[in-house]
Amino acid sequence: MKFVILTGMSGAGKSTAIKMMEDIGFYCVDNLPIPLLEKFVELTTLQSAELQKVAVGIDIRSGQSFDELHGVLDHMKDNGVEYEILFLDAEDSVLVKRYKETRRNHPLAGGERVDKGIEEERKRLAFLKERADYIIDTSQLLTRELKAELDKIFIQNQDYKNLFITILSFGFKYGIPVDSDLVFDVRFLPNPYYVEGLRAKTGNDKEIQDYVMQFQEANVFLDKLEDMLEFLIPNYITEGKNQLVISIGCTGGKHRSVTLANELYKRLSGKKGYGLKIEHRDIGKDALRGK
Repeated sequence: MKFVILTGMSGAGKSTAIKMMEDIGFYCVDNLPIPLLEKFVELTTLQSAELQKVAVGIDIRSGQSFDELHGVLDHMKDNGVEYEILFLDAEDSVLVKRYKETRRNHPLAGGERVDKGIEEERKRLAFLKERADYIIDTSQLLTRELKAELDKIFIQNQDYKNLFITILSFGFKYGIPVDSDLVFDVRFLPNPYYVEGLRAKTGNDKEIQDYVMQFQEANVFLDKLEDMLEFLIPNYITEGKNQLVISIGCTGGKHRSVTLANELYKRLSGKKGYGLKIEHRDIGKDALRGK
């Protein structure tokens, strides 16, 4: 029987993940009281013929008994109970935004601000994150992308490395993305904006791609960037990094940056050991402003 403990930061998507795990065949119980965890494991083991996959949601809502979880997990391990821990996380700024959008109170905030509750929750959950078999940072994930990550772990049984990479194109005139980990400036390349017939197109169009990639500098840049990332990514994984945002910028975020972000995405797509997605933050802004 596969037994998964699903936990993580409040607002990181645990309720959504529980529903997704039900959809892929797990028998799920959310917010199980800590003192009942071992008894629940015992009961599900007796029903092992019927229950092949079980997931239990545990979080800070358990109140005072949450502090007992450390000892309960140790006792289960000593008794030969096999379990895996899936920890959902997100950046503090993202969690605050989600709470403000839903107008919900953080379970540890009391009468104080949401960020104070998040700070306290991180301290109390630190031991669980350290023990986690899988960590998914949902800061940049859409619902379908979270489902894809869960499928990788629990259906495809891939060797999951806990790192999710976002390749992000942007325009410098609209500001550098605040969540960038690595920023690359490709304004050294000739700009299609000034070529007749190309201004209205984007880096998703073949005409722009052919124009940008005809220059040797573009290909050399991609070769060197790919080589550097092949060195960095395994080290980020070893260090325990969960989220990596690679931002590629040009003037307006419409032509050169989009083309090179797309090309980098193609090169990294065949690699294993991390999740990957691409976003074009500013690709439509010139059109919206009538420029």
